[in-house]
Amino acid sequence: MTVAAAAPSWLREIPQRALRAGFLWASRRRWLERAAISNRPTRRLVQRFVAGDTLPEALVTLERLHDAGLVTTLDILGESVESTAEAREAADRYIAALDALAEHRLERNVSLKLTQMGLDVDASFCRANLGRVLSRAAATGAFVRIDMEDHTRTDVTLALAREMHRSFPNTGVVVQSYLRRSEGDVEALIAEGIRVRLCKGAYNEPATVAFPSKADVDESYRRLMERLLKEGEYPALATHDVRLIRHAVDFAKREGIDPGRFEFQMLYGVRRDLQQRLVRAGYTVRIYVPYGSEWYPYFMRRLAERPANFLFVLTNLLREGRQE
Repeated sequence: MTVAAAAPSWLREIPQRALRAGFLWASRRRWLERAAISNRPTRRLVQRFVAGDTLPEALVTLERLHDAGLVTTLDILGESVESTAEAREAADRYIAALDALAEHRLERNVSLKLTQMGLDVDASFCRANLGRVLSRAAATGAFVRIDMEDHTRTDVTLALAREMHRSFPNTGVVVQSYLRRSEGDVEALIAEGIRVRLCKGAYNEPATVAFPSKADVDESYRRLMERLLKEGEYPALATHDVRLIRHAVDFAKREGIDPGRFEFQMLYGVRRDLQQRLVRAGYTVRIYVPYGSEWYPYFMRRLAERPANFLFVLTNLLREGRQE
């Protein structure tokens, strides 16, 4: 039985679209964030999907994942900073993390958001701040992936990724299959040789810019995935959808695409069984490992992506808490 199938009956009766919208709404409410941080059952659930509050805790998790045959990308939580001082501090934390990865001989691969680098405060400052991280990444032989945020920041994110890629070739970016524009973006990124992580998308977007139905999002993902597998620069297929993963495996075999030319990516704590099955089958699986005390917005977006699966786990944790 899958986790989703075992979800409580009251949960299965709630439309998934309504749950998704509710979690995305909650992700922007500071008072709910304060309540969640102080709630012990919630923090217990978060521990499954966030590798601790501190860098040393995250390093322990990375070592454990590497021992299990997985590769990783490290994400320091915190976004939409409100001052250049906060953005500078975020960049400093990434630089310290890159140094720690090199010191501990762990894979030097990180993911970051431009709003964390100060995009919403000052675009010029964000560019310079990002440049500091990329310079240290180049010095330590690291790869940096620029995460995608909501559609209002897509143009600036892609533009800055292209600009930085010219000076720092070990820079990649993310494309979201639920955006109607993504086919054109993928073609341009393939032509420029920029590494793409393909995901479905986790923001609440209007139907004018994003496909409203899951079927259309999945079909877009399949098209973009096939295009990237054929001609993309080491694409990363970020999904937990077994049907899409099976399609990728079958398509690659049919087209004679070696497993070493692409990788699958999954979130820390999600579908660990599937991660191991793919590794045993000879595929590279990279785990997106977030850490930090600013976990609330990230966590709520993960709930929005798969509310039935996550709430099933939450229900069981709450039940365990009542029994203590």
